[in-house]
Amino acid sequence: MEQVKLGLRENWKQFSLLVLINAFVGGMVGLERSVLPQLAEKEFALAAKTAILSFIVVFGIVKAVANFFAGTWANRVGRKNLLVIGWIFALPIPFLFIFASNWYWIILANVFLGVNQGLAWSSTVVMKIDLVGEKQRGLAMGINESAGYLAVAIFAFMSGYLANQYGLRPYPFYLGFVLVILGLLGSIFWVKDTRHHVASEEKQSRIPRLRNIFKETTWTNRNLGSITQAGLINNLNDGMVWGIFPMLLATKDFSIQQIGFITAIYPAVWGLGQLLTGKLSDTFCKKDMLFVGMLLQGIALLGLIWADSILQFILIAAILGWGTAMVYPTFLSTLAENTHPLDRAKSMGVFRLWRDLGYAIGALITGILADLFGIMSSILFIGLLTCFSSVIIQVRMRCGEGNSVKILDWILGKSKKSICKNAHVMVQA
Repeated sequence: MEQVKLGLRENWKQFSLLVLINAFVGGMVGLERSVLPQLAEKEFALAAKTAILSFIVVFGIVKAVANFFAGTWANRVGRKNLLVIGWIFALPIPFLFIFASNWYWIILANVFLGVNQGLAWSSTVVMKIDLVGEKQRGLAMGINESAGYLAVAIFAFMSGYLANQYGLRPYPFYLGFVLVILGLLGSIFWVKDTRHHVASEEKQSRIPRLRNIFKETTWTNRNLGSITQAGLINNLNDGMVWGIFPMLLATKDFSIQQIGFITAIYPAVWGLGQLLTGKLSDTFCKKDMLFVGMLLQGIALLGLIWADSILQFILIAAILGWGTAMVYPTFLSTLAENTHPLDRAKSMGVFRLWRDLGYAIGALITGILADLFGIMSSILFIGLLTCFSSVIIQVRMRCGEGNSVKILDWILGKSKKSICKNAHVMVQA
């Protein structure tokens, strides 16, 4: 048997393939990102915000449950098999979107989408962590999440463009056929399972096993519990942005193409930013990365209340995307550093269960508040809740990642060096 080596460079071919597959997974979500809220109002005559956001509620619940079982089954069924199963569940999605005769077809499509995302995305995440080992997890997760959410942005823009040019259906959803075929064939014929990499890392790991994986990942472990609550709140506010942002922009009389462009800015910055923030999380204290990222998200959401021009919305979407970019790869690399290789997949499943329940909770809360008190009330509530999540991280979490550097110490150190350098120049003058 060929000797197993851990590392990004050592496994770059398989890693790159998984990045591409994950981009196809993200593209499936991007198809509906800017189109479905418009489809609900214009073709299915849904007026209540709660009813319109029902597809996100269903998607979030199904994806969360699929994430949990992906973590539980990963060691039994195999990572690759879960990935293939995830793509099989994606096969009906484009047909359901194109031929939907009522809103229940859209709901059913999001059931399949939730299973696809839960199994396929979870599988690619765990397999990449298996491949790279412990030194470059942040960079690996940054590349992974960057590819996935850049694909969300690209396909959100493309579907919005096609909808503006040719109508809401069927053309935007033809893209789904391409994604499903490429994702399924690539997973079957070229992806290799990573069970041997897990076995290799297990021999070297000094991390103690978790006694109760569900309980400790959910809350009792200080670091794992902190990232789990933040993950839930992060996707809670993303669920709100997903559903409410296009509606809010529509009230400002922006065109469908403009709405598609603005809504694509957020996942684009989120995606591109992770190429940098993933690497930064290998260097800086992960507690600091998470605190600043969640706080930026909260501030950006509150800024939506006063925004009016297209430039203001673009700026806010960019800040929101950067805040999310700071936390998303950091969540996953922190979880990997705090779990034994044999506990990792199941702990990841528990974390992603709670994180993606945030979609459902966020859409439900947002819809109820928007129907009762207006869109701005829901934005205010979710923005404040996101700021509170950053406080929990600051109070409860610990750095403790070996030689990680605290962001404030790094800034003060740079400032001190700059002052000393300037003083030296003045003395010489």
